[in-house]
Amino acid sequence: MSQSKSYDQIERRIGQIKAEISKLGPLRPGTLSQQYNVCGRPDCCCKGDPPRKHGPYYKITYSWRRRSTSEFVREVDIARVRAQLDSYQRLRALVDEWLGLGLERTRLEREERKNSGRKAPGKGASARKFKATHPGDVPSRPRRGRR
Repeated sequence: MSQSKSYDQIERRIGQIKAEISKLGPLRPGTLSQQYNVCGRPDCCCKGDPPRKHGPYYKITYSWRRRSTSEFVREVDIARVRAQLDSYQRLRALVDEWLGLGLERTRLEREERKNSGRKAPGKGASARKFKATHPGDVPSRPRRGRR
């Protein structure tokens, strides 16, 4: 009964994943990056040799509903944005694991049906071609081609 044990383990882990997802805080997709800029004043230190550019300025870039967006993030908000990005990455990892477990569970169910010698109800050629209307009906020979 190792299959049923694996099945139980899968179900237990899926329950744990659901609980973890419900505890995640605010989410935010994207990538946080730093940017240094050069201004337009000709006598500024950012034009010197070597240049000392202005910054860092923090920017988050993400795609949502097929649209790419970039936004500047204030320095006081960086810790909060990083926590949101981490929560989003955790969500993606949990969902990916959940999907993998669901596929494994489906494989185990299919193997269990196969090993028990039963087919799924309503499957097979005879089930598709014959519909009994009376208890004593016997399937007739199936027609071939159009008439």
